[in-house]
Amino acid sequence: MPFTDDKSALCLWFDGQAEEAARFYADVFPDTQILQVQPSEHDWPGGQAGDTLIVTFTLLGRSALALNGGPGEPFTNAVSVQVFTDEQEETDRYWSALIADGGEEIMCSWCRDRFGLAWQIVPRVLMAGQLHDDADIRRRVNEAMFQMKNIDHAAIQAAMNGDRSG
Repeated sequence: MPFTDDKSALCLWFDGQAEEAARFYADVFPDTQILQVQPSEHDWPGGQAGDTLIVTFTLLGRSALALNGGPGEPFTNAVSVQVFTDEQEETDRYWSALIADGGEEIMCSWCRDRFGLAWQIVPRVLMAGQLHDDADIRRRVNEAMFQMKNIDHAAIQAAMNGDRSG
């Protein structure tokens, strides 16, 4: 049974799109798979008997649950999923997949998928710059990031190195 050894799990509230969203995330991210699709045995405020109620899945190796809870509970930027990347290709692949088909680019590594969930596609080089011991490096990295939507690894590295032309 999923979740038996977990101490926590991400629960995402959808309005009828739980299974579609979980399958989309499984297509986009490695170490993401559908574990169980649970139909409802009775009608409920968000659907009817036989409709998908809960989808348990892993998201990048972490336990997650997609719930068809019904309307009136849209996602906001108050909660987002951070995905850390090592290479520009990886950053670009996730970014492109998430903003496709109605997703939205937001500033500073943030985007929103077509289901309304906020994501941060965060290169590790960006985190290294933002958490650097040197305040001048942190400042330069943040100034560079504030000009970007999808993060450019090389430009962040150039900011860390003090190269203002990069």
